[in-house]
Amino acid sequence: MSQAALPSYSTTLWRGFRSRCPRCGTGKLFRRFLKVADNCPACQEAYHHHRADDLPAYLLILVLGHILVPLIVTVELLYEPPYWLYVSLWLPATVVLAVGLLQPIKGMVVALQWRMGMHGFFRG
Repeated sequence: MSQAALPSYSTTLWRGFRSRCPRCGTGKLFRRFLKVADNCPACQEAYHHHRADDLPAYLLILVLGHILVPLIVTVELLYEPPYWLYVSLWLPATVVLAVGLLQPIKGMVVALQWRMGMHGFFRG
């Protein structure tokens, strides 16, 4: 695929966020929750050489920190709730957001690697 025929960065990242193939946007990017498929079932683009490593987890921490910390501080300043309410409210919120965002963030990392031609995604 030539450089001119590649989808835009925003399209590629959106496809990765939706766990779809960054090339065609149709095939599934993951075969299990966090296990990237070896290739796209629709267009046969190979993914086996991706290197997402720890970046999705770091980005998840960054995103969750920017979402939850302002909410927690605001609730503390406005209502001063008891500590048991923190545990019953913020712990489940953190777990749900972390589980819900980890796969989309990893999909975006793999899609970005594909779009930039990194780690074996070279298109000559």
